Amino acid sequence: MTLDLATRSLPDLWGTLGNVDAVHGLYYLLMHGLFSIFGTDLLVLRLPSALATAAAAAGVAALGARVSGRTRVGVLAGLTFAVLPDIQKYSQEGRSYALVCALVVWATFFFVLAIQRHQNPPLTGQRTSAAMWTVYGSLMLAACVLHEFAALALAAHACALPATARRPWARVAVVVAAGLAPLAILGMKQSGQVGWIDDVSNGEYVGFALLVASALALSAISPPPESNSASAEKTVSLRRVALPLVILPTALLMLLSLYKPLYLERYVLYGLVGLALLVGAVLDRALQQGRALRLTAVASACLATAMLVPDSVELRTSESRSDNVTALAAVLSDEAAPGDGVLYLSVKRRAWTLAYPSRNTQLADLAQALTPVASHSLYGTELPPRQVRAHMLATSRILVVTEPPGSPSADTVTDKWKEKTLATHFSKCRTIPLKGAQVVIYEASARCLTG
Repeated sequence: MTLDLATRSLPDLWGTLGNVDAVHGLYYLLMHGLFSIFGTDLLVLRLPSALATAAAAAGVAALGARVSGRTRVGVLAGLTFAVLPDIQKYSQEGRSYALVCALVVWATFFFVLAIQRHQNPPLTGQRTSAAMWTVYGSLMLAACVLHEFAALALAAHACALPATARRPWARVAVVVAAGLAPLAILGMKQSGQVGWIDDVSNGEYVGFALLVASALALSAISPPPESNSASAEKTVSLRRVALPLVILPTALLMLLSLYKPLYLERYVLYGLVGLALLVGAVLDRALQQGRALRLTAVASACLATAMLVPDSVELRTSESRSDNVTALAAVLSDEAAPGDGVLYLSVKRRAWTLAYPSRNTQLADLAQALTPVASHSLYGTELPPRQVRAHMLATSRILVVTEPPGSPSADTVTDKWKEKTLATHFSKCRTIPLKGAQVVIYEASARCLTG
């Protein structure tokens, strides 16, 4: 999707964002600029996420050192963050989530720095707390404009606030909310585009519960904050920053999803920052203990890293993607013959082949009325059912791109006409299963010629 939208002309892109996907508009504009400078290439598509993940890992290290007062805690937290499977996964994606995560990490760093400067006025020549609050607000606003659910990090920051810093933080939060408001309103008007998101599953609830339990357990055995309650109220401890980041963004998004399904783990990817901080603190504490405990901690860390190696290797293959669009484009290219047509069940499945349009030039799209660019949409528009049926009957061989077995059946009038026409006038000859999709070959003759 990013490749398709970011390579459109600026007028076409602007027209599309007025209809759909405005929440990702800033990211598409950024990628449009990069493609204009460096060319349209998969390396250019994925490099911003890889660089952002590196910046986020460095930010976790700096944040860990800042809130704990120990450089080793920061280093261990940064290394932990870098090897987490979800972080590795989205470091390769041509989407905004790694960038959002990096911005939230560094915003949190400056949030902590602003509080510390607020409590202890800087020496001459050092930047004041007002400057730190400004940087914090700017980074948070950038993260929210890249993806509006970054705003949930504000709730986590609010829980970490000492009482004396509430007023300056509240002013910053109001500015960020005001800056995000126009995009949020437009996003609400376009909320139909995320209608495909399902309710939070039982497995997701269980996974979140296990994450929270792990975070609480790590917090319990991490080094305690200052014992002096009056002093602790004026500082930001590692626990105070980490636990809300792990729990609140995901919990709030799950609560919102009870009203309208919106939860996807990548929307709150930055919550893993809190987990990395807690792991870093626990590892550092273990390394301060006796020799037996130190060896146990090192062995456990090495074993956990080794167990992640297979997942890390798999994440770097196309098979790890939920939709293997590269394989799909290759199948359509290999199977296509002059005069063949392609049919998508449903219109959203057309997005699977937009990344490689040049590989499917032999195939006529039997249902398409307007292309995505011409219609200023994500998937294009489709012809009326009777015209689609006429095009199908005029084609002897059709490659149908559809969901894998077990997925919900088509629910639009046009899709039902497609299915009825296929069942009545065509023979199903062969099915080619793919990751997240399948290609079914139909022929009009009573006897299949494709084997």
